[in-house]
Amino acid sequence: MARALKARRVVLGVSGSIAAYKACSVVRLLVKAGCEVRVAMTANAAKFVGPMTLAALSRAPVTLDLMDPAHWDMAHLSLASWGERVLVAPATADLIARLAVGRACGPVEATVLSTKAPVFVAPAMDTEMWEHPATRANAERLGAFGYTLLGPVSGPLASGRTGMGRLMDPEEIVRRTLA
Repeated sequence: MARALKARRVVLGVSGSIAAYKACSVVRLLVKAGCEVRVAMTANAAKFVGPMTLAALSRAPVTLDLMDPAHWDMAHLSLASWGERVLVAPATADLIARLAVGRACGPVEATVLSTKAPVFVAPAMDTEMWEHPATRANAERLGAFGYTLLGPVSGPLASGRTGMGRLMDPEEIVRRTLA
């Protein structure tokens, strides 16, 4: 990633998957590549990885709540206009469904719905969830919106099974997001 970057400001949305711990690597790789990073998390994501960890790695506050009075400037609108790329990693089946119907119930969804920047979505879920017709239709709808899907890939899953649904490696997610 030594070449000039097209994007230096990246908003990372993190949803509630066991793969949320990999968001730490994504942030570190983005910062190492010379990016400023702002993180928005779903409430369930905060159960898997602490917001303080992501704040320390990104060197910026983490947005957890649309109704936080500390965000007088409407955090999702600020993030949406600030970011040159919006990356959601990991994206659960539930978050993908909310994005597919345009729900803005949390800071991740509201930021995606409000941005004019390119949006990248990296799914992570068990194989059966990924292969369900509803999830496939929702993923296709995101593609129709112009969002770029980054995976998932096949490999070992948190369930102990092996199959499609694994989060793409953080290095590849960052490479594709910044390309």
